[in-house]
Amino acid sequence: MRPGRISAALLVGSFLVIAVAAALTFVGLPYVVMSPGPATNILGENDGKPLLTVDGAQTYPTSGSLDFTTVSVTGGPGVKVTVFDVVGARLSGSDEVLPVEQVFPPEASQEQVEQEGAAEMANSQSVATATALRALGRDVEQTVTIGEVLEDGPSTGVFEAGDVLVSVDGDPATSSDAVRAAVQRHEPGETFPVVIERGGSERTVTARTAEAGGRTVIGVGLRMDYDLPIDVTLNTGRVGGPSAGLMFSLAIYDVLTPGELTGGKNIAGTGTMQDDGSVGPIGGIRQKLVGAKRAGASYFLAPADNCDEVVGHVPDGLEVLKVATFDDGLAAANGIAKGSVEGLPTCG
Repeated sequence: MRPGRISAALLVGSFLVIAVAAALTFVGLPYVVMSPGPATNILGENDGKPLLTVDGAQTYPTSGSLDFTTVSVTGGPGVKVTVFDVVGARLSGSDEVLPVEQVFPPEASQEQVEQEGAAEMANSQSVATATALRALGRDVEQTVTIGEVLEDGPSTGVFEAGDVLVSVDGDPATSSDAVRAAVQRHEPGETFPVVIERGGSERTVTARTAEAGGRTVIGVGLRMDYDLPIDVTLNTGRVGGPSAGLMFSLAIYDVLTPGELTGGKNIAGTGTMQDDGSVGPIGGIRQKLVGAKRAGASYFLAPADNCDEVVGHVPDGLEVLKVATFDDGLAAANGIAKGSVEGLPTCG
């Protein structure tokens, strides 16, 4: 082949490569990329304003940091993930690629995802406040409320969002666990009476059941509503989801008690806060470990149920302590403040 033809062939090949690369940028893949997100000190400020404020109770100055950690998610409803995003994530060493259906509900819109995240964040703040107050010996009244009724679920048309549960099959609806225990006494397809409060008056309805994931369900989502004696505001911006509950509860407890819970140390962590004081697992734990280290944390509080994902993925210089309850988190923070974590449970 003569030089002119070789140059022409190379030129055509280059154009083809460019054309293919350009085309790939427009091809959306059914994945999401999870990357380390920012860690935010709840005891600090956000946009020049205190992130945590409390009205109606004595508060005390503190120092150090209690960081809630986040995951940056690329993909999902309304967001396109390209082959370059996936390849970059595979090469990063800290990102994770997951099927989109593993992260987001099928056919959910971006607006629905944002609304659900905001609702979960608001609920996590309420549970965190109640948890901190109870740890201080305060009584907190609560009600179990229907948060949502699943479309085409077994109890569609029976319950409405906002219904307050009074009793379930004769048992007082004192907690979400009590409600679930009453439902689990029944086989799928059975019915039972539920007393609810709707519009200021009580009425009895008949709940219908079905099977989901090997369990008996009535097709509703529950939330806990609290009659809180103080007003707590957390200026978290647009961050959504329930996974900051543990760190919120520790920060609220810190400002409501004299002294410094952290001892001036930098502590990060994650975990949902449940009404019974237990700490639940979360997603993206490996990315949150990296985010915590980048933010300067020396210690990380991880839910016990996430420990199997932590082992072998802890950044150098970060010590991970295992917590299963709020009391575990409090004990870990106290140990860190005193400079003695020996004997505290770890992931590994």
